[in-house]
Amino acid sequence: MSTVLDARPLVVIPARFSSSASALRYAAEVTARALVESVWRAGGEPVVVHPDAGARSDDLDARFAFADAVLLPGGGDLHPSHYGVDEEHDALYDVDTDQDAFDVALASWALERGVPTLAICRGLHVVNAVLGGTLRPHIGEGHRHTRRAIVPEPGVLLASLCAPADKVEISCYHHQAIDRLAPRLRVTARADDGVPEAVESADLVGWFLGVQWHPEDLAAEDPANQAVFDALAEASRQHRNSRLP
Repeated sequence: MSTVLDARPLVVIPARFSSSASALRYAAEVTARALVESVWRAGGEPVVVHPDAGARSDDLDARFAFADAVLLPGGGDLHPSHYGVDEEHDALYDVDTDQDAFDVALASWALERGVPTLAICRGLHVVNAVLGGTLRPHIGEGHRHTRRAIVPEPGVLLASLCAPADKVEISCYHHQAIDRLAPRLRVTARADDGVPEAVESADLVGWFLGVQWHPEDLAAEDPANQAVFDALAEASRQHRNSRLP
């Protein structure tokens, strides 16, 4: 007979708004299949949720009392007003104020409550902004549709995930990047041009990993990228178990 301890940990993933989707007649709320499959392979249960623009951190206590972890995925650009900039760069794309409001609220909630959190690309931008950091609004095209290898700092979480290798191959698709790092975070890997590629906790409560690349792109074929999701699932199990009576 199965028990709560045997159940897959529940990983909350905010949906992304889409103007259209195959097989659907109207606008949709979606997430990447590769992303949910990566969570599933890790032993987690991906739970895609509606991005309610009116959400507040206190409201989320009741809504996500079940959550064992949060995964903040990639997506369109975060509006610069969330990191103290009024001017919109010409390269800004797919900004959605409702999406921004929900992602900011969910990130704030997860970080305040110590819920294990994996932040990918846009998700990392949201976390950095929530914690007081800023973004470079446009870094050019050198990080779109590219694959490269990065070397994590010795002794950090990412280094343990790609061991015994000392590097990890990454798949990038972004035109923005962290500018001023939030004080509660630390950079643990960079691209050759200095762009932060991995960020971990400096003094956050709970498990956190932020990556600028998309580990779901390579996870099915590369153990180091799948290990990012495996580590989230393990952290979510520990978080769930710590709350059991």
